Amino acid sequence: MSHNTFGHLFRVTTWGESHGPALGCVVDGCPPGIRFTLKDVQDELDRRRPGQSRFVTQRREPDEVKILSGVLPDEDGETLVTTGTPISMMIENVDQRSRDYGAIARQYRPGHADYAYDVKYGIRDYRGGGRSSARETAARVAAGAIARRIVPGMVVRGALVAVGEKEIDRSNWDWDFVGDPENPFFTPDAKSVPVFAEYLDGIRKAGSSVGALVEIVAENVPPGLGAPIYGKLDQDIAAGLMSINAVKGVEIGAGFQAARFTGEQNADEMRMGNEGRPRFLSNHAGGILGGISTGEPVVARFAVKPTSSILAPRRTID
Repeated sequence: MSHNTFGHLFRVTTWGESHGPALGCVVDGCPPGIRFTLKDVQDELDRRRPGQSRFVTQRREPDEVKILSGVLPDEDGETLVTTGTPISMMIENVDQRSRDYGAIARQYRPGHADYAYDVKYGIRDYRGGGRSSARETAARVAAGAIARRIVPGMVVRGALVAVGEKEIDRSNWDWDFVGDPENPFFTPDAKSVPVFAEYLDGIRKAGSSVGALVEIVAENVPPGLGAPIYGKLDQDIAAGLMSINAVKGVEIGAGFQAARFTGEQNADEMRMGNEGRPRFLSNHAGGILGGISTGEPVVARFAVKPTSSILAPRRTID
């Protein structure tokens, strides 16, 4: 299976399957001298870890990361310093329960990649989908924890903004609440928690599932990143987000709403700021013009389809 690597200067190759002994990644192109701790990586994995609420997969995985190469310990014994060589990280699987999938070993699950994998490769991993499982994203999180250290001052955050037919009230947006331990949805709107909870409880009791929208905002992005035509920053962002399992749509800035704007509404007007660089009066472009970052916050959203593992029976073939 090809195409397991993404990135240009900073390249990430992920490996492993949902029900294999382990999964992980190799980060190549990380500059030497980047300082971080194992806790920096583990903290990000702990946020992603499954089984933390009744609204997510109940698979129990500690997701303890091991860094196998590409770093040297600093004098304090805790800080790690990158050497410029490939950084290999591994996360062991401990709660595979492959036997749970025995009954569907010869059936194509509607909504899953079973048939597509079989017709392409002549073989498929029915135990959780193999590489098509969202379990693969644990390795991306580990790589992303290191990527965060490379661009000083840049802040990248994400929040859930819609679940099925229910949306947040953007006037209540609070980034601090996203990481609150009492917030099972990573929503920026505290008032949306009981709404989402009641809605999803009803969906679960019906044996079904719904999709969601997630918004990503990158602030303090240096202007000038990206290139016109085939090296566009928004092109790379869209490709990266679309490669996440179950993602079926990506927007940059105003996204599809821009198709409903007039030219006057869509164009982000500019004034000269006190710091000697242009100040944009709006950000419908999502911080990217002509494939190049403007220095404004880069804003992207992606749509996740409903999980295909549902209790309601669906027709298929074997």
